[in-house]
Amino acid sequence: MSGTTSKPSKAEALARVLALISGTEKHLPNGNFTIGNASYTTPSLVQLLQSLADAMTAVNNAQAAVKDALAALKATKAKVVPVMLVYRQIVVRMYAGATSILADFGLQPPKAPAPKTTEEKAAAAAKAAATRKARGTTSKKQKLAVKGDVTGVTITPVTSPAVAANSPSAQTAPNASNAPTTPATGTGASK
Repeated sequence: MSGTTSKPSKAEALARVLALISGTEKHLPNGNFTIGNASYTTPSLVQLLQSLADAMTAVNNAQAAVKDALAALKATKAKVVPVMLVYRQIVVRMYAGATSILADFGLQPPKAPAPKTTEEKAAAAAKAAATRKARGTTSKKQKLAVKGDVTGVTITPVTSPAVAANSPSAQTAPNASNAPTTPATGTGASK
């Protein structure tokens, strides 16, 4: 027996009952027991414990069968429900005016939408405007008018090495030693 106080699993509980039966048959084959107000012999006590084990096994088997049945139901629903929904729509469209025929299918004709009152229309428009403002949504023309301001960014074009070698900026500029000299004329203080 475990020293924990947690509830044993179904398998552990069944194993405990079966172990109790086995130990009783092995070590107390001819015992007489008074439990509560009832007297038991070993065979009657084993029979009582075995009935509990059988009931636990039956519940476990039934629960396993239910799990299998639920899995089969889920798989079947996944295949059938979409077809059924479309078929119902087809039948409703075919017999939209014939309520008695639709009733044979367990369906009702589609209801016409109730006209909205002026207050409902005003409330819907106000709600739509508030939602648009809260989300910051704008129209196409308003989006075109929005321009971003960028400062302090230097744009450097990327060129391939072949193009860079042929570009005029890649050629060396004449330096000061190769430049022609011109006499400087000006009014100076030296005479």
